[in-house]
Amino acid sequence: MQTLVTPSTKTVHLLKNGLHPPICSSQPQGWQNILVEEFCQPPGQEKYQSQTEHTLCLSLNRRPSRLSQVIGDRRYTSLCTKGDLSIAPAGALFFCKWDGEDQYLRIRIASQFLQKVAREAIEIDPDRVELLPEFRVRNPQIEQIGTMLLSELKNGGLAEQLYVDSLTNLLGVHLLRGYCATRGRVALYDGGLSERQLLQVTDYINDRLADDIKLSDLAQLLEMSQFHFSRLFKRSLGVTPHQYVLQQRVERAKQLLKQTELSVMEIALLCGFSSHSHLGKWFRQHTGMTPKAYRAS
Repeated sequence: MQTLVTPSTKTVHLLKNGLHPPICSSQPQGWQNILVEEFCQPPGQEKYQSQTEHTLCLSLNRRPSRLSQVIGDRRYTSLCTKGDLSIAPAGALFFCKWDGEDQYLRIRIASQFLQKVAREAIEIDPDRVELLPEFRVRNPQIEQIGTMLLSELKNGGLAEQLYVDSLTNLLGVHLLRGYCATRGRVALYDGGLSERQLLQVTDYINDRLADDIKLSDLAQLLEMSQFHFSRLFKRSLGVTPHQYVLQQRVERAKQLLKQTELSVMEIALLCGFSSHSHLGKWFRQHTGMTPKAYRAS
């Protein structure tokens, strides 16, 4: 079952005086299991606690800034620079104080979802999942995932839930690999999907291009975890599930543009794009042409 992060009901802000709202937030997009927000705050402090979400703070500061943090019973004060990562496990009291302007990306990931990833992908007993508090660590993989999520937010959240699901799963795996008290290992599967599995999942995608295709639905179809499904799918076809779905949607749009007189907007919706501009963005990326130019060619 999917868990939808709703921070307004799950997180208690104990101290939030004079702070600015997020520059951008995934909350209006309805992303499942994760909340991603970018902030730029004046000098200040904040204290909050979440019982149901793990919190990651990734510094976006262009120059070093002094930051004091308390997570549970641990304290840390240092200069914070771009790429520095802090992790506050669910249930821990998290206090931050900064002397200068502070720009950062805050990611909150549902603890129930992380338990699911532990069970399905890392071979850890979900009841033994315990994230460790961390201050000012460096993790290039998590930084890259955070950057990709932020880029998606700034693009208006045009990507499908399938893309966000993939990044959220990958983030969960890296958290469990690097910052869990009980270390597990990623189960390995040789080769890719079988021919039967590949036909099953590609037929499913082809029949539902107009719908919101979720990674969880594709993985459930083959009775495997989302993480392992994504790995095997890419090994089989050389592209991620999200990339494949986009390719098929563009191909369907090309067909409709040439064979029907439907408007670009109608074609966009039939192919699973949210608007004609959404279709135009990916159509140009895949063909180098606008839908109108392709129809006229």
